[in-house]
Amino acid sequence: MSGPGRLCAVTAFGGYALLGRLGAPLVRRYLRRRLARGKEDPLRFGERLGETSVARPPGPLIWIHGASVGETQSALPLIERLRRDRPGFAILVTSGTVTSAELLAERLPAGVIHQYVPVDLPGAVAAFLDHWRPEIGLFVDSEFWPNLLRGAAAHGTRLVLVNGRVSAGSYDGWRRIRPIIRDLLGCFALVLARTPEDRERLLGLGAREVACPGDLKAAAPPLRADAGELARLEALLGNRQRWLAASTHAGEEKMIGATHRALKPRMPGLVTLLVPRHPNRGAAIRGDLEALGLAVAQRSRGEPIAAETDVYLADTLGELGLWYRLVEIAFVGNSLIAGGGHNLLEPAKLDCAVLAGPHTANFERLTAEMTAAGALRTVGGPAALTDAVAELLSDPAERHAMVEAARRYAQGQAGSMERTMAALAPLLREAAGASS
Repeated sequence: MSGPGRLCAVTAFGGYALLGRLGAPLVRRYLRRRLARGKEDPLRFGERLGETSVARPPGPLIWIHGASVGETQSALPLIERLRRDRPGFAILVTSGTVTSAELLAERLPAGVIHQYVPVDLPGAVAAFLDHWRPEIGLFVDSEFWPNLLRGAAAHGTRLVLVNGRVSAGSYDGWRRIRPIIRDLLGCFALVLARTPEDRERLLGLGAREVACPGDLKAAAPPLRADAGELARLEALLGNRQRWLAASTHAGEEKMIGATHRALKPRMPGLVTLLVPRHPNRGAAIRGDLEALGLAVAQRSRGEPIAAETDVYLADTLGELGLWYRLVEIAFVGNSLIAGGGHNLLEPAKLDCAVLAGPHTANFERLTAEMTAAGALRTVGGPAALTDAVAELLSDPAERHAMVEAARRYAQGQAGSMERTMAALAPLLREAAGASS
């Protein structure tokens, strides 16, 4: 970049850095308010300020960053592959939420280090980078923090955007500040886009060296489940008809409850399994469902599924693989509201007929391809959701046809991991040689 655009970006980042230095006390106060609300880890709070008690391992280090649960889950297969194929590298994983840290504590391979990402203040970022000195930094999805990216690039870290995603809405917004976004994207030595559409948008925003190896989420193995717990729940549910609403957000649970209430007279014994995206909302969701006259059993309270249970509220973390295995019909949330949707491949890999609302902008290509394959049905709103669930529960042939289509589609998505590893190979060789 040169000329007025470069000047605009430099001026903007200079202002951002100055604001960060002047506003550091306010940011720390904000973090402490989050800590009081349970949204920060009290035992590791210093990590958010770039402080750590963990020693940096010797040799070259790969740093992988994902903002929250979705991004870190996408990165897990890549972490496992790097651990297997590149044993000479230490691996550091950062994320920004307590829930992602809890998930990673259970799922990370032995020897992989987790830290909370530092807040985007110059001092916190500098302390983090001075300590860890990563040779390579892999940023998953579209997590762009100016001080973190520019600081890492200045430290000599070779940055890669992995599974890069830019929705149509984000693209329209970012184009208004294109010089700034272009400067940020210039921090990356390599950009790996999730889909051809994402690649075109990233190029349009000024990225260079953009490849499209495919969606890493397609390379992930099916979500795990505890076999003993699965057998126990299957025995409890018996022959009762059931369906799942997964990864729901505020506003959707009432719609799910209304669907159950509409279907209940026609389908005695029906059970709706409801898994909110954020388990800490469990008490509020229960109140909304009970206000609809529904009998709720709440997993976080240890309440069993009883004969009278209408909705089993699975407000726990990391068990989605369990719930997908218990049903043949799964609605994926954040899509009846204008949220952009969640991962539609996860239920497809676990033999579910998949439903989603109209708002799946985060997964445009996946939505179109799964719909064309007969694996996904998009519903326009709550009434259409009720009709779709009723039809699939009542028509085993149609349900099983969708399940088989979902299975075939999921099996055909392999290859993105191999292409991603091939794209990273030159940087990994360079980093290994430089540290030897």
